[in-house]
Amino acid sequence: MRSALFLLFCWTALSAAERSTAPLRTVESFDPARYAGRWYEIARLPNKFQTACAGDVQVRYSLLDDGRLSVYNECREADGDLRSVQGVARRADPDEPASQLEVRFAPAWLSFLPVVWADYQVIDLAPDYSWAAVGEPTRRYFWLLSRAPRLDEGTLKGILQRAEAQGYDLSGLIRTPQKGMETAADGE
Repeated sequence: MRSALFLLFCWTALSAAERSTAPLRTVESFDPARYAGRWYEIARLPNKFQTACAGDVQVRYSLLDDGRLSVYNECREADGDLRSVQGVARRADPDEPASQLEVRFAPAWLSFLPVVWADYQVIDLAPDYSWAAVGEPTRRYFWLLSRAPRLDEGTLKGILQRAEAQGYDLSGLIRTPQKGMETAADGE
């Protein structure tokens, strides 16, 4: 019995390791122009750059003339203050799907440094671009975005199950409170 349990444990550990090191499957068909616009963060894995964000997390993407995306992130801190950051996203590799992007929030003059660019990969996307799941190959970072401040539980559950099937551990997932704040980036 013990050897069977040990083998089951080893198989589970190897399966988890294999899932997390397998290449991340990204969306094959991705249109940056359709992706542009406002998104509400529905959930995320904890990360160091959003520790001050208590809720009302939104992002706005705008298509630039050179094909890149302008990125404007905003959130409300616990004391009610707004925090924002401006960045840019570019296609990571012209030979890979357009859903494999890199994002930079460092000053433009540092763009030549590879370390200022982070992987940003769209791993799941509604056909009508009403929601998107974003991750990166190490699976430490995950964001679930929606065009509306809320996402129905059935859709949410399906997205999370597909992310877990790609090796994501979502046990620490943070659900983002959205109280419908207006953003400084409004102007649609």
